[in-house]
Amino acid sequence: MENLWQVIVENYQWVFSGAGIALLGGFIAFFKKRNSSGIIQKQKSGANSTNIQAGGNVEFTQKND
Repeated sequence: MENLWQVIVENYQWVFSGAGIALLGGFIAFFKKRNSSGIIQKQKSGANSTNIQAGGNVEFTQKND
């Protein structure tokens, strides 16, 4: 760990420049995508149709006069 800290201190300009930030962002995106829930929702519809897509329950109520 001390060796990693020494590398960061010696190369702080590169680490905090655009290249270092892009690399750090890439690592974060990789691990975030890897740990995602994996839920994929797809919806197909026909012409003149009404489509509703939700991640949970959808409740329709009808007003009775």
